[in-house]
Amino acid sequence: MKKYIEQIKEKILQGGAITFEEALELMEIDEMDEDALAHFYSAANEIRKKYAGNKVDLCTIMNAKSGKCSEDCKYCAQSVHYTTGVDEYDLLNYDKVLERAMEMEKEGAHRFSLVTSGRGVDGEDFEKLLEIYSRLKQDTDLKICASHGIISYEQAMRLKDAGVSMYHHNVETSSTYYEEICTTHSYQDRIDTIQNVQKAGMELCCGGIIGMGESVEDRVKMAFEIKELGVKSIPVNILNPIKGTPLEDTETMMPVEALKTMALYRFVIPDCYIRYAGGRMLLGDLQEVGFRAGVNAALVGNYLTTIGSKIEDDIRIIRCEGLEV
Repeated sequence: MKKYIEQIKEKILQGGAITFEEALELMEIDEMDEDALAHFYSAANEIRKKYAGNKVDLCTIMNAKSGKCSEDCKYCAQSVHYTTGVDEYDLLNYDKVLERAMEMEKEGAHRFSLVTSGRGVDGEDFEKLLEIYSRLKQDTDLKICASHGIISYEQAMRLKDAGVSMYHHNVETSSTYYEEICTTHSYQDRIDTIQNVQKAGMELCCGGIIGMGESVEDRVKMAFEIKELGVKSIPVNILNPIKGTPLEDTETMMPVEALKTMALYRFVIPDCYIRYAGGRMLLGDLQEVGFRAGVNAALVGNYLTTIGSKIEDDIRIIRCEGLEV
């Protein structure tokens, strides 16, 4: 297997691309074969060094509107279809947002994003968000990101004009597995939003969640579908099963399987940011391994409905691995 890994790595370093079949074979590396795994991670790191450099991007999110979401995404604590005990509140005011943004900036985050629950956002809430983003651009030096579900091209343009440089909208899983995860909007609805964002000239952050019962083939297919979309910032979430959701009894993904997936994504999309995102606390002490297996970005601080890591701890790990913040 080490020889096979080396062949694929060299092909990519020389400007070639991995095939779907080759990617599937790499995912077959036995989790007990520590030597092959170490070689796989090291190869992913070499690819990262050549195509993405040595700098790590840190972003943070704020749950600006929580709960009462009309959609039935099976992993989500904020869906009105499930009883999870999640906090519910309307759109936060600017003072609370600014306080959080300045705190994150002081601690070392590069990007700051507001996230709102719901299929999308419009009307008075959308106008309030535009004002918030315009003021954040004036009051902080952070790069401003946004995550507000399904949006039109016109909304994308207005967000860009307000100072938003990147929009986050995951595909969540492969196109073939999507209907197993959500039925209230389609995979194509997500693609339409992604294309609206790209047409408006904003950067796109687009990844998904692994460990939702999908097959390895689905996991690999998601990587290739994201590559076809031209995405350069890819958050990889690991399902943290939440009580009250349909996926509450899903067996938690083994850390090695998650790390293999992240390394594989580096093989598939060499020049992107592979971003640690929700659920990575499940990796425990193995989180640092990701930073020498192709990962070069991280969602830091607390997440939407779960607790994340401290920024200072992430910065320490990143620097210990010889990477730059």
